[in-house]
Amino acid sequence: MSDRNDTRATQRYFLIVLARIAAVAGAILGVVLIARAATLAPKILGIAIVLSALYMMAVVPAALAHRWRTPPEQ
Repeated sequence: MSDRNDTRATQRYFLIVLARIAAVAGAILGVVLIARAATLAPKILGIAIVLSALYMMAVVPAALAHRWRTPPEQ
């Protein structure tokens, strides 16, 4: 049973790390879009992508950790 729990914990850890990496990739995409945009509309879209990626970077890993936390002993 312990091996199964260890495997599940390892998988969940890597999913949290993957969520962080996806958020960083989104932020980089937004910065590239801001830098290469010639008009205002793509720059605004890039800013929105960066802000949403920063929000995702802060909220999603914490929400996953909260959802998967070990229940308290009774």
